[in-house]
Amino acid sequence: MIAGLRRFPLVRHEDERGWLTELVRASALEKPFRQANLTRSRRGVIRGLHYHERGQDDLFVCLSGTARVVVLDRETGEAFCEDIGDENPVALYIPGVHAHGWEALTDCLFAYFVTEEYDPTNPDEHGLCWADPRVRHLWSTRSPILSPRDAAACS
Repeated sequence: MIAGLRRFPLVRHEDERGWLTELVRASALEKPFRQANLTRSRRGVIRGLHYHERGQDDLFVCLSGTARVVVLDRETGEAFCEDIGDENPVALYIPGVHAHGWEALTDCLFAYFVTEEYDPTNPDEHGLCWADPRVRHLWSTRSPILSPRDAAACS
């Protein structure tokens, strides 16, 4: 595993009403969360690769559907990937110094909790091209749907 990357299996407690899952306990993490984000993405969307230089870490959870999380240790070049969601309910804690992103393998609902609030006047968001040669082989698509910002990282 990449330094600092942590994996939390999510246990579902089911009964006739449905199920309950504890996503994570703050006491299990090095830093407290300061913001929670929720996104709905169509199959084929890639969000990232992003990294943070001022200490923001992320916790990724796919709440519905399946997403492929890709993490790149920018220092060593070591890469990690795991499909998370319906068939593999886990949360992944990613130190922000590592480039990270995810691909919607199905239409999905994805949450990410961050340890710093987003500041649009001084964002700590940096990008690498999703097709960086160290991780290109990890994605399932060769023609993703990208945001203008993520597409610009490939220019």
